[in-house]
Amino acid sequence: MTNELLIQHQNGTTRTMPMQGSRITFGRAAENDLAFPDDIVLSRRHLTFEHDNGLWYVMDLGSKNGTLLNGQKLNGNERQLLRLGDRVAAGHVTMIYDDPVKNAEHTVIFIADDAVRAPSVSTKLEKVVGEGQEAPDALMNPAFAFNPRTKALLDAGKELEGDRPLPELFSKILELAVHTVGARRGVVMTVENGVLLPRAALGEQLKISSAVRDRVMNHRESLLSADTTQDEGLRGSMTLVQQRVRSLMAVPLQTKGTVIGLIYVDTQEFVRTFSAGDLEMLTMLANIAAIRIENARLDQVEQQERLLQKELDQAADIQRNLLPKSAPAVAGLDLAGMSVPCRSVGGDYFDYLKLPGGKLVIICGDVAGKGMAAALLMSSLQARVQLLCEDTDDVGLLVTRLNRSVAATCPGNRFITFFLCIYDPASRDLWYCNAGPNPPYIRHGDGVLETLSEGGPVLGILKNISYQARRVTFAPGDLLLMYSDGVTEALSPQGEEYGEPRLEAELIRAGGGTAPEVMRTVYQSVEGFMADAPAADDITLVAARRL
Repeated sequence: MTNELLIQHQNGTTRTMPMQGSRITFGRAAENDLAFPDDIVLSRRHLTFEHDNGLWYVMDLGSKNGTLLNGQKLNGNERQLLRLGDRVAAGHVTMIYDDPVKNAEHTVIFIADDAVRAPSVSTKLEKVVGEGQEAPDALMNPAFAFNPRTKALLDAGKELEGDRPLPELFSKILELAVHTVGARRGVVMTVENGVLLPRAALGEQLKISSAVRDRVMNHRESLLSADTTQDEGLRGSMTLVQQRVRSLMAVPLQTKGTVIGLIYVDTQEFVRTFSAGDLEMLTMLANIAAIRIENARLDQVEQQERLLQKELDQAADIQRNLLPKSAPAVAGLDLAGMSVPCRSVGGDYFDYLKLPGGKLVIICGDVAGKGMAAALLMSSLQARVQLLCEDTDDVGLLVTRLNRSVAATCPGNRFITFFLCIYDPASRDLWYCNAGPNPPYIRHGDGVLETLSEGGPVLGILKNISYQARRVTFAPGDLLLMYSDGVTEALSPQGEEYGEPRLEAELIRAGGGTAPEVMRTVYQSVEGFMADAPAADDITLVAARRL
């Protein structure tokens, strides 16, 4: 069996990853097998797991903040042997080297036994309940009305109702299976991450033929050996002789044609032997149980989704409070801004910051990506901008320092497009710097459009680059429109982009209105273009008119 990593995240969630291949890389960069781009404590290439001669090793790749193995810091570029249960910690992630079947070995052992051939009786769910049916519905048919086993199965179905957690549900399924057919031992097994694992067991080291397992799992067969001492195919099995197994059954946990596991039961010595009727009972019970297991799993997923949605709603409230609720009153300016995330939270950002002397900073940014990761980077960007604006009003220097700060911590697969301008009421000019976004427009009073493209590349890529600022005249009647690429890259239902030409035409047509009117007109134009198609990206618009 393949060993695995049990990965524990800072927020308490866990997941597993089978350890396959010869090398597993871990770090912040997207090209890693295990990539955590939002964990700023990690290095781009932090550590690696290496497979050598049947053993797994862990090696720190000279990371900045180091790697802990069972609490001890690893020496850089020196690999250490992993043993079951070892804990590897890096950044905000903990990984446990585990064997998914180490506990199963004490419960179930699958054996390849040449003496095991076809058990004496086999059937399928379709034969028992009818083609296209499942046990709960079949039990309501008149054909089952006077069957003495029907009540037992109906009672079993009622026992499995309710909101039991899965571990408790598995134990109840086993209890019902053993009681219903009078077995002495048994196990309920389900497929988890491609491995068939025991979920509840009565008895230790149940040895099951791998041939029986494969027929149950792969061919959806229910199998019965009524008396192993009389079964020509089984009576030579030393395993069964040693365990004094007299009678056994194995049936699939099956629902809608999908097998999610199996139930195995047996009796020892001369307690009793199972019958064909017992096999039918266990087959139907397993179908009822499989439906309940799937429902319980769906309930778990829905509960997790509800919790996630609650967290997203809270994050959306926080983000809305980070963005301006209204435009500030500034002499000589008419201002308006809006941001509409395509998910609960987004990576678009706009802001207004007042400086001494009546100057006003106007900002529009877009973090690459969507959702929670982009929102976290957006909030970090906002904090940096506000601090830097307290130190200088030199636009080029401000963006240069901002880029240096962003590049030091931004994940390797992320970047930020950013536009910042400062309006000076004394000179009535705009100083601006464009760090990568589609150039904003100034619509002059005569209807001519000017694009604002001076500056440099997107933030977070080149740490030591210097950004250039440019001064432009901002005369009475001029209108500045800043926007994120969610505007121009909005798609129609036919897959056509909104594009710059449509935006320019709309701005020329509507640009004589107030800043709020122009902003609403452009947004409504984009909405109408998308029709009923969902937005693929966040949409942000900021308009400023010189009065």
